Amino acid sequence: MTKTKALALFSGGLDSILAIRLILKQGIDVAAVNFASPFHSCAKDENGVAEAAKRLGVPLKVVDVGDEYLRMLRNPKYGYGKNMNPCIDCRIFLLTKAKKYAKEIGADFIFTGEVLGERPMSQHYGALKLVEEEAGLKGKILRPLSARLLPETVMEKKGLVDREQLLAIRGRSRKPQMKLAEEFGIKDYPSPAGGCLLTCREYADKLRDLFKHNKRCAMADAFLLRVGRHFRLGKNKIIVGRNEAENKLLTVKKRRSDYYFEVPDVGSPITVLQGAKTKKAIRMAAALTAFYSDAKGGEVKVDFGREELDRSVTVSIPARAEVERLRIGN
Repeated sequence: MTKTKALALFSGGLDSILAIRLILKQGIDVAAVNFASPFHSCAKDENGVAEAAKRLGVPLKVVDVGDEYLRMLRNPKYGYGKNMNPCIDCRIFLLTKAKKYAKEIGADFIFTGEVLGERPMSQHYGALKLVEEEAGLKGKILRPLSARLLPETVMEKKGLVDREQLLAIRGRSRKPQMKLAEEFGIKDYPSPAGGCLLTCREYADKLRDLFKHNKRCAMADAFLLRVGRHFRLGKNKIIVGRNEAENKLLTVKKRRSDYYFEVPDVGSPITVLQGAKTKKAIRMAAALTAFYSDAKGGEVKVDFGREELDRSVTVSIPARAEVERLRIGN
């Protein structure tokens, strides 16, 4: 007989780790797929997800959700949660992609680490049902951690999965999952405090600003929202690095048309200026660079340029009130 094969939607978080262990326990072959984006940080990064899959002994495919996800994010059919999190549309999007991949690898069914009632927008019964229907997977998604609280799936009816070995976890408490992890001997898993940046107000403010001022944007733009302090001066965006790692990222990730700024001979952030390079925008980007540098006041020389720091401008350090007025979200 051909062995049953299942595809797991794998975030690298505890719930998805436990779901895989429960399915492996039934002797079912498991492959995992992780949908990577700048917004999701459950297992810190792609390497963390890969390491978690390796410990489970399951093959992993990491798929970049791409700019198509941004188009959904601009106008989600079922709206946003508290901030810019389109939880229902996101699940539909990911499961639709997973359905195609499951067909490619010959998986008999798809399963997730979702827990009934754990997330208020997307994991109540009505939302789970809606997501299945919209993704064309009605009755075909198994949720091992809460399966016995949900209607029997096609897979259970066919005998591909033993329903009695599945669980009935409900709600936002993590204690049942932590107890199960202890029983399985799982010790290394990410804190539940990770998750989706779209639920964070500060990040959501930056994303709204990005969408408002850019008819077209790419995932590279969304990634930069995670880096540095962000300011808005009319049509210009100014990003100021907060530490050495961010300074390096800004230098590498800036567009070829962007200017970058640095105060010479003292500790200084790297600042990136996006948009039209007007005299006003250049002076403000330089002033913000001076403000966050180790310069002690008075007039500060700031170097800037596109490919090299081959120009300079002298500016006064602005007052904190002016800096805060320009900060996105204030």
